Amino acid sequence: MTDTSEAVPAIRPDYPEPLWIQAVNLILDEINSGVLKPGMRLPPERELCAQLNISRVTLRKALGKLVEDGILSASHGRGWYVAQAPTNKEWPNSLESFSETAARMGLVPSSTVLRAESKPASLDEAEELSIAPGTPLFHLERIRRLNDVPIALDVTRLPLSVAPDVVNADFAVDSLYEKLGAAGVEPLRADATIEAKGADASLAAELDVEVGAPVLVMRQMVVNSLERPIFVSTITYAGDRYRLRTYFARSPR
Repeated sequence: MTDTSEAVPAIRPDYPEPLWIQAVNLILDEINSGVLKPGMRLPPERELCAQLNISRVTLRKALGKLVEDGILSASHGRGWYVAQAPTNKEWPNSLESFSETAARMGLVPSSTVLRAESKPASLDEAEELSIAPGTPLFHLERIRRLNDVPIALDVTRLPLSVAPDVVNADFAVDSLYEKLGAAGVEPLRADATIEAKGADASLAAELDVEVGAPVLVMRQMVVNSLERPIFVSTITYAGDRYRLRTYFARSPR
């Protein structure tokens, strides 16, 4: 199915199974045999229709069923993809780094660095972090991935004095929490708020989701044992790839 010159098992109109179900089974055979691997894009619809000798309506019914079953995923304007292997998408309610979360899940973390630079803090930034205006502030923006799947856009700001060596780090692979630890800084607690929004065009492109798709925006202030701010971050998660585990308890009466 990945090459139009290859012989593809024919869909038989005289079979009792509907054509779209036969198409579903043929695509599943390609996935189960390893010809189509997780993350791979299927051939264009026109090519698939020619290979399977079915109409586009029939093909889309088959593809829709595979999406519904979690076998395929659709990306508007980009095509149909074999879904990644399912993962435990649950985040803890304890404070841990993205790398630590990935290790706990048995996944491989990676990042694309969009920005890593130091600039003087504005009045608003200085007030937020309880520092003087003009204090050097390190700005770090990354697309965070698990097993190459984009999970979130992470925008972080911290006073450069907290960990001066961050300017030399390669945050495509390095962990901010490890750099803080090397500087003798231990995050104690994060005060966070989470709200749901729709992805705009820029964010949708970064996270490979549809424009308007639900995202979860978590804004957090991380403090040390003296309750002093270490850094602030805004992490925007793809809504279908993030789930926070937490708990609530009633106070004694």
